[in-house]
Amino acid sequence: MYIKTLLQLFLTFLKIGGFTFGGGYAMIPLIQREIVEKKGWITQDDILDIFAIAESTPGPIAINSATFVGQRVAGFAGAVAATLGVALPSFVIISVIAFALRQFQNIRAVRWAFCGIRAGVLALIVKALFSMYNQCAKSALSYVIMAGAFAAAAFTKINVIFVIIACGVLGLMNSVAAERRNRK
Repeated sequence: MYIKTLLQLFLTFLKIGGFTFGGGYAMIPLIQREIVEKKGWITQDDILDIFAIAESTPGPIAINSATFVGQRVAGFAGAVAATLGVALPSFVIISVIAFALRQFQNIRAVRWAFCGIRAGVLALIVKALFSMYNQCAKSALSYVIMAGAFAAAAFTKINVIFVIIACGVLGLMNSVAAERRNRK
């Protein structure tokens, strides 16, 4: 049974990694659908926590998410299976594309195809944004933090790591303050 779960983790993330263009953010809706809705391995709240942690830790969000999901589902071996599954397609595809692109990079149809892929990737990222927005608790403070984080990331040269850390600290401070208010 344990081997079957590891194989399912590997194949699920192999499919996600093999059929998603645009990187980790484009994978978020697929990971959510496969892991929460189809497989039922993780709850909706848990996957949002996993995405938040995966975004906050070093490395690609797709790899981090796969590792955290795999670990939650089947321990260390699950983490390895899910991580290999999501990374293997990219490794193979990038190796093939790097070789072939040199041969075809000047063909107009290839350049147009990549423009279309970029537009599709943008749509997937926007979908992930709306999905995560709809699942998060909303308050005046969360909107202020969101606007401040966007402004800092988009219009300044502040490293996004510091923006993420600041958002985490503000969220923690808000939670501690809310807990104190509830005790009174």
